[in-house]
Amino acid sequence: MKSIISFVIRYIPRPLLQRVSPLVMKVFAKMNSGKDVTCPVCDHSYKKFLPYGRIARANALCPNCLSLERHRLMWLFLKEKSDFFTTPLRVLHVAPEHCFIERFESLKNLDYITADIESPLAKVKMDVHDIPFPENSFDVVFCNHVLEHVEDDIKACAEFNRVLKPSGWGILQSPVYPIEKTLEDKKVTDPAERERMFGQRDHVRKFGKDYAVRLRKSGLLIEENHFVKEISSAIVKQNALPPEEVIFVCKKGN
Repeated sequence: MKSIISFVIRYIPRPLLQRVSPLVMKVFAKMNSGKDVTCPVCDHSYKKFLPYGRIARANALCPNCLSLERHRLMWLFLKEKSDFFTTPLRVLHVAPEHCFIERFESLKNLDYITADIESPLAKVKMDVHDIPFPENSFDVVFCNHVLEHVEDDIKACAEFNRVLKPSGWGILQSPVYPIEKTLEDKKVTDPAERERMFGQRDHVRKFGKDYAVRLRKSGLLIEENHFVKEISSAIVKQNALPPEEVIFVCKKGN
């Protein structure tokens, strides 16, 4: 199972995966009934979550809504630390995750816009380097696991800063590795070499501990939030949350 998942994620185009995965997961959901883990996004319980990723992390993927560890943590953060579910907000969600789309679209308080350059799940075709909305358009911006793929992460963040309202905020997650400084080399274009250097064939950089400092160059204000440390170990285990995940919360800067 782990080797199959690793192969599929490495070599099957993401847009195709996004279309097919929900159908395939229905089979795994029925095979994996139980109560040991619970997804807070969809409130379904299982014996365990499915493995996921190039190294096939155990107990990661909810077979019902396709949430991963980071999505479940973000959901809890939004519920407990924000007014996202109650206050009227205009939201831009870049590369929207399957587990969130229908749930966010159903919220009456949101004017919810999904956007991406290639995802079949997004409503607006958009390049994050040139966001087709005027200044001060959005109360909230979400952009998760995208900045490691784009040509210029600082320019993309400058665009987020531009379209956020003065009181706007957002969440900008990316894989962050235990290295001091972000590794980037624009001359590396070979997919195999990119995988070796940056962790994935379609990554163009490997973010290090300077992630927040780097993104602040865009003008955004970036907070490193350790919300997961406030959650009991029992809930971390029950929801299969990432115990060391930092949530990078941005606010509009100058």
